[in-house]
Amino acid sequence: MVLLIIFQNTKPKYLSQQIIKLIKTQKMKINRYEDISQIEREAKRDFIDRHSAFIHCESQATKSEKFKVKVKIGNEYKHPDDFDHYISWVQLWDGERMLAEASFLAGTQGGAPSQVEVDFYVVPTKTMKLLAHVYCTKHGLWQSEEKIVEVGE
Repeated sequence: MVLLIIFQNTKPKYLSQQIIKLIKTQKMKINRYEDISQIEREAKRDFIDRHSAFIHCESQATKSEKFKVKVKIGNEYKHPDDFDHYISWVQLWDGERMLAEASFLAGTQGGAPSQVEVDFYVVPTKTMKLLAHVYCTKHGLWQSEEKIVEVGE
């Protein structure tokens, strides 16, 4: 597990610049989670779930106080950690502003399939529209569903 503390005053990076560059250079699309309970083939359910990012956090936060956001890759299935097939990075975004990133090398998860989990700590100042992006070295870019976090005094 990786623990990061990120403050709101960090220099913003914009989704459109970074993701578009990645899409153009790698010729890839952004993959998104599908409800796997509606999919019959086990292999397809496994493929979708083990690459999908899930954001776990409270739906309300207090302004200017540290707030924990867990991003977990895979809900039911584990992702490989092979030299040529692993989760390379996990990013947490608030709309088009990147808040934090955790990078991994092959073998970080012990060379065994696992559900990568990253705990990010942010200090919110306004309502957040959280998204997670995950990059698999074999199957490309994956995006979570949006999670709204209301921020109050």
